[in-house]
Amino acid sequence: MIREKEAWMMNGYVGMLAIVVLLAVMVMSALDAHWIIGAIALIIAIVLGSGITIVQPNQAAVVIFLGQYMGSIRHEGMVITIPFSTRHMISLRVRNFNSSLLKVNDVNGNPIDIAAVIVFRVVDAAKAVFEVDRYEKYVAIQSETAIRAVATQYPYDTFTDDDMTLRGNAEEVSAQLAKDLQERLTLAGVEVMETRLTHLAYSTEVAQAMLQKQQASAIIAARQQIVEGAVWMVEDAIARLEKEGVVELDEERRAAMVNNLLVSIVSENGSQPVVNTGTLYQ
Repeated sequence: MIREKEAWMMNGYVGMLAIVVLLAVMVMSALDAHWIIGAIALIIAIVLGSGITIVQPNQAAVVIFLGQYMGSIRHEGMVITIPFSTRHMISLRVRNFNSSLLKVNDVNGNPIDIAAVIVFRVVDAAKAVFEVDRYEKYVAIQSETAIRAVATQYPYDTFTDDDMTLRGNAEEVSAQLAKDLQERLTLAGVEVMETRLTHLAYSTEVAQAMLQKQQASAIIAARQQIVEGAVWMVEDAIARLEKEGVVELDEERRAAMVNNLLVSIVSENGSQPVVNTGTLYQ
């Protein structure tokens, strides 16, 4: 596997000064009919001139000479590197990739539409040039593949706190997506800086049905929580009454009180008090 290394280079302004001096020597030699000296000066000037490279900030130049990787240049400004070499310019700037809207099935088989934004940058210019063909396209394809893979690992939504979901745990899902994507893009010398879900919804053809299912599940979960809370409140109330000696309850009175308290707590409508002037016993 190719790893990035520093290519030979020299200060571009010093090189330009040397080229100007050589050209001046060539002209003076031509005037004095010293053709050999002038030709040598011209050849050296051409050789140096062929290595002139201008590197912008946050950019790297990958130097290739006769099909062999000679190194990379990250020094911004004008430099002179290996003469007659080929230089591929690679941007090291931070970039965004916005995925298209993908239709996938979650872990429960429900069709959903999902999209994400990937923030990345190249950290190894040599890998970006030599290890993959067109690293930008490689990033795009691998990003969409990773999004699909992560979306199939979790349900869209549940109503229990113990389960991780795409809708309720966006931070954790994004972190998992970044981890999986980094493993795929390391080969291309790319660093994943951040991932975020930008769109998440049920697919159009099942959105209405899934909304009804979601509402029903929410009602069931809410009812279950209400009942559990009501049972706890009734148990606590009866235990405190008996402990403090407020009232002595036999099995029949206990059952009646439990029934009344549960109806009062669980009922959606406000309960109406009833004054009982009789007794349970004859």
